[in-house]
Amino acid sequence: MSQVTIRIPMPLRGHTQGAGEVKVEAGNVREALAALGTAHDGVLARVLAPNGELRPFVNVFVGSRNVRTLDGLATPLADGDVVAIIPAVAGGGDARERVLAELKASVPEITPRDALAQQARGAALIDVREPDEIAQGSAPGALRLGRSYLELRIEEAVPDAERAIVVMCGSGTRSMFAVADLARLGYAKVSSMAGGFTRWKNEGLPVERVVTLDASARERYSRHLLMPEVGEAGQARLMRSKVLLVGAGGLGSPAAYYLAAAGVGTLGLVDHDVVDRSNLQRQILHTDARVGTSKVASARQTLEALNPSVKVVGHETLLSSANVEQILAGYEVVVDGSDNFPTRYLVNDACVKLRIPNVHGSVYRFEGQVSVFWPGRPQRPGPCYRCLYPEPPPPEYAPSCAEAGVLGVLPGVIGLLQATETIKLLLGIGEPLVGRLLYFDALRASFSELLLERDPACRYCGEGHAFPGYIDYERFCASAVA
Repeated sequence: MSQVTIRIPMPLRGHTQGAGEVKVEAGNVREALAALGTAHDGVLARVLAPNGELRPFVNVFVGSRNVRTLDGLATPLADGDVVAIIPAVAGGGDARERVLAELKASVPEITPRDALAQQARGAALIDVREPDEIAQGSAPGALRLGRSYLELRIEEAVPDAERAIVVMCGSGTRSMFAVADLARLGYAKVSSMAGGFTRWKNEGLPVERVVTLDASARERYSRHLLMPEVGEAGQARLMRSKVLLVGAGGLGSPAAYYLAAAGVGTLGLVDHDVVDRSNLQRQILHTDARVGTSKVASARQTLEALNPSVKVVGHETLLSSANVEQILAGYEVVVDGSDNFPTRYLVNDACVKLRIPNVHGSVYRFEGQVSVFWPGRPQRPGPCYRCLYPEPPPPEYAPSCAEAGVLGVLPGVIGLLQATETIKLLLGIGEPLVGRLLYFDALRASFSELLLERDPACRYCGEGHAFPGYIDYERFCASAVA
């Protein structure tokens, strides 16, 4: 028997208590699915037909190969294999009336006044309505989790499965479905509020207005609002955030463009250069008509045209030891898209001193690197750039893009990864690339993840080391020897 991992798609996670991966022991795919069905009741019926074969709207992959092109469910498995269940995701509904009747018969319902009384005694009142509904008012103290992905968020919001829960929606229908799903997750004291928020409000029970986005912002960011990891609170957080991008070139262009599109409220741009026609092969913030103009001014024009609500702060200067702290002050994240080692070490040292996460990106011909250097991270701090590269390479070992060239789309890939890491940091979601380096090889179309260790002897971020001060970075990098 082999130890394998089964990846569970979103539509089936209600049967796996929200888990996206389940580890089982099995010799082949059929045994792996059987083990999954034994551990999680109900999931197997969604994958296999009554005759025991795969349903026609479900595919199963071992690694990158569809088992239908291998030995089917008899495909053997080895230790470490990943089995991915991939169903079709666009579909119709069930027999709605029959299901509602069954829920009515099985789901306990209480009145809004009883719900208020239970809340006063410590019950969790969960509002599963959509953000635009909640914007019209909600019960004070309610946990506004939404119906989408409720199963994935409930354990964090209500970790005690024995705590009483009352679920409310608009009219009392969606809450019954939610109660049934929560019961399957092991919550023992769950009830639905009859009549929903409409009845709550009509009975004169307390209502509070929730601070929400305006109609224009909700329309612009509607796809973010659908995601529980972002939602209205997360989008509001992005709109209050401040990010500094060092460089408005190959990496800074895609990063800034997508951060502006995402609604990051303030974007600072540091660049002292002007637009050159050779930049246009990769620096998408600029246009042919702006050749010879300031990169910061060109970038501002593009970003404000994309999203007028974003504030673009320009720093048309060469970053130096004398001004770096003044420029970085007030920003929550720094995105380093610099193209030279003196600036890269300067940004690192300032971020270490100011305890700001440094989202690093670099490109060379067909290869790129992304990481987050953040020794000041409150939990599980990571290394700084100097831990990885204590000294810069000599110029002949690391020629610039102007000398060696770069595939035009490559900075787009790396810059977008930097933007992704930045948004994760601002929202406090996911696992940032702290202590990890993501290496991309465009020719092989492959990503590799490398673990980075913090150097306890690092003069800049090592434990117990006082910040040694800024240095002459041009001289430091010029003195590198092979």
